[in-house]
Amino acid sequence: MGDNFAVSKDKLLEELFTAYFDARLRKRNKHSQLNFEINSERLLVELRDDIFNRRYTVSPGICFIVDEPVKREIFAADFRDRVVHHLLYNYLSPVFENIFIDDSYSCRKNKGTSYGIDRVYSFIRECSRNYTADCYVLKLDIEGYFMAMDKGILLRRLEEFVHGSIKANNGRNPFGTDPELLFYLSETLLSDDAAGHCTVRGRRSDWDGLPPAKSLFHAREGCGLPIGNLTSQLFSNVYLHPLDTYVRDTLGIAYYGRYVDDFILVHPDHDELKAAIAKISAFLDKELRLRLHPRKIWLQHYSKGVNFLGATVKPHRCYASHRACKNFVRCVAYWNFRLGKGELLIPELKKMRSEINSHLGALTRYASYNIRKRILLDRRNLFFKYAYLEKGLKRIILKKKALTP
Repeated sequence: MGDNFAVSKDKLLEELFTAYFDARLRKRNKHSQLNFEINSERLLVELRDDIFNRRYTVSPGICFIVDEPVKREIFAADFRDRVVHHLLYNYLSPVFENIFIDDSYSCRKNKGTSYGIDRVYSFIRECSRNYTADCYVLKLDIEGYFMAMDKGILLRRLEEFVHGSIKANNGRNPFGTDPELLFYLSETLLSDDAAGHCTVRGRRSDWDGLPPAKSLFHAREGCGLPIGNLTSQLFSNVYLHPLDTYVRDTLGIAYYGRYVDDFILVHPDHDELKAAIAKISAFLDKELRLRLHPRKIWLQHYSKGVNFLGATVKPHRCYASHRACKNFVRCVAYWNFRLGKGELLIPELKKMRSEINSHLGALTRYASYNIRKRILLDRRNLFFKYAYLEKGLKRIILKKKALTP
């Protein structure tokens, strides 16, 4: 089949340039991107030749810990490999968009957390007949999802998707490249031992408190994807697509949505949702070698509210979750601490603006004015020396003089 769809070297180079421009978006101040940009044309031609001649190898990445919004292990790929991630994503994602269910929200155009929250809000309203009838919400989570994904199962799923898409297209190739190239790139990326040859940034103590199930260094052989790669996000949707169709088609749960490994079911029958827990657990174990997180099974009446994707969904309204509010308070406190230590350089001020406005962007989607007012209008805030507040407390804006060297 590969010979019928073979891609030319010129076409591959053109697609690598597109992937390069995608990869450098919002990354132009990163050292790895700047180093690549200096000789980008030569490096992209070399990368094209390596891929075309099937000698492409993955470079060592950087591993570190982040604490916000939750403690997590991140792998930052070399910029050259990020170009390949975008190349593969650009091939696969447009076709997979037509296969995934509408209520899979992660790493998809016009989806995301806000869309997911709005959908769950509408699920509850519809299922409860506008809050006049009983309905129940079941929220589940997969234990150590990224570290538990079986790469062999994932590769088989990818093959099924690709071959199935071509068959459904009457033998025409919807991916725009040789399917064999898709399998080669996927297998090369998945076979890479990211934890075995990475550079660890930070102290060993940074990993204290991180459960082994959430670290690639403790993953089972043949399992685990590095959090931080674009392809890992796409593959996570591919891997759990069978669960989506199982819940919708086999269990018959119409009100269902998933963001990565957090998923939610809404139904008028409490006992049916309770029975679904065991059925989903058995399906995950048999088909995907995954298990539900035993301490993150939540089943209650809708009137009690449900926390999902940074929001608390209640009848007639949505609030920012306690975690989102706590993280916002912590962010402002951190920058007050930094400002109390002395003057900040312009890049640091821009980072402060970006981080505070990121939290505000999330909070302003929900009923959060009071907490924004309480935190932002505190006279002890030191950022007023460099910034002022937009009307409605929706963001901070740096003063012109703060951006003057």
